[in-house]
Amino acid sequence: MSIINVFLIGPMGAGKTAVGKQLARRLGWEFVDSDREIEDRTGVDISFIFEKEGEEGFRQRECKVIEDLTTRHNVVLATGGGAVLDSANRTVLAGRGYVVYLFASVDQQAERTRTGRNRPLLNTEDPRARLGELMEVRDPLYRQVADLVLHTDGQRVTQVAEEIHRNIKDSVEPGAGSFDP
Repeated sequence: MSIINVFLIGPMGAGKTAVGKQLARRLGWEFVDSDREIEDRTGVDISFIFEKEGEEGFRQRECKVIEDLTTRHNVVLATGGGAVLDSANRTVLAGRGYVVYLFASVDQQAERTRTGRNRPLLNTEDPRARLGELMEVRDPLYRQVADLVLHTDGQRVTQVAEEIHRNIKDSVEPGAGSFDP
């Protein structure tokens, strides 16, 4: 198998963006965050999209962006936590690249997201309980499409990026990117 893309999936607070940036630097590839791409294309933040269009409207936008971004080559893509809810997203992610599930416990997610303001699904009385509910639904979907599952609790970004790098370095398409650390 020749790897031409790496797609990072997992819950809020798992470290997808931070790890993705680090991994892309190691590979000499482009890094893209699907949530940031949606914001760039619409000119508004995700909270505003949720407010005006609801989660369904946001998920439709997300699906279009993921369809587009997964056709690129030599990209490390960090997806939003709910991207796996759509079966079309699961299909394109699994079919167009190496999928890494960054697993984080609910406790770790709660700690890492407690100061975030741009997380509309956590605008609730009990964000930790909400994270648990989301994880219950999403964890099986993450595992369904993942080529690799990495636990990120207590791990430094560089450690996680290195572990992904180690797992894929022999599978990358020759000339597609550099693996010199």
